[in-house]
Amino acid sequence: MLDQKSIEKRKESVSKVQKLKAGVKRHELLVDGLETSYIEAGSGKPVVLLHGGEFGGNAEVCWEATIPFLAQHFRVIAPDLLGFGRTAKIMDFVDGRGRRLRHLARFLELVGASGAPCVGNSMGGMLLLFDAASPAPLLQPECIVSIAGAGALNNDSEHMQALINYDGSTSGMRKIVEALFHGRQWAADDAYVERRRESSLAPGAWEAVASARFRRPIEAEAKEPRKQSGGIIYEKVTVPTLVIAGANDKLKPQGWWNELTDAIPDSRSVVITEAGHCPQLEQPEAVNKVLLDFLTQSGS
Repeated sequence: MLDQKSIEKRKESVSKVQKLKAGVKRHELLVDGLETSYIEAGSGKPVVLLHGGEFGGNAEVCWEATIPFLAQHFRVIAPDLLGFGRTAKIMDFVDGRGRRLRHLARFLELVGASGAPCVGNSMGGMLLLFDAASPAPLLQPECIVSIAGAGALNNDSEHMQALINYDGSTSGMRKIVEALFHGRQWAADDAYVERRRESSLAPGAWEAVASARFRRPIEAEAKEPRKQSGGIIYEKVTVPTLVIAGANDKLKPQGWWNELTDAIPDSRSVVITEAGHCPQLEQPEAVNKVLLDFLTQSGS
């Protein structure tokens, strides 16, 4: 079990990539013995933001254009999930999603946000839908927003391979940024690429993300393609759900969102133009408006 001194020591290793705006605070606490870091801003009804699972992903990188806006209306809580950012670099090879969800549910209980509306980008959205479709959901949020999360992927594309085969180099991170964004300016921004790269190279960060791709080659199932749905039975999701898609997402086929909205009873989709896999970063004004409208209507 880690003590506060250990937490402070690890905080120093990634502090240079954290540039929080005024009024946005980062906290650390122990969740069942695991160091857990999260960003908090605003007051009132809680809203939870879950980041994506790419190398270098964390709460701030994913939600820096969303948190200040939503904090004007809600108490925003954005944790670094297990294996990412400043949170413990833990990987469960038997029940990875379950371990991450159990940790998240306990975290939300400790910070007083159980049952709060949840917004997830990519892996974050997939986790929310996976939990909501399970026989015994742990999170039970009031509503869900999945931004480019779950649904079909372009598994064999060069952009997906860039996410899988990242080697820690600047060129490797530039390829990841190219894959995530529609606009060319993001990958051309050396400072932005380096910022994401620094986050990906914090102690244990690369290993935690890379290990999620491990498959035993001797097992027959290792030769089979992953299920496009991620094993989620969308018809079992009963929570009001909004799916936000980038019209120019390089990691997903066109129209991927229809698989979700055709199956989830209480759902709808919004497609953001001139945006890729992270529309909340590329088109923040449009996404922020959609988020506020949905979260306000769902809570009324």
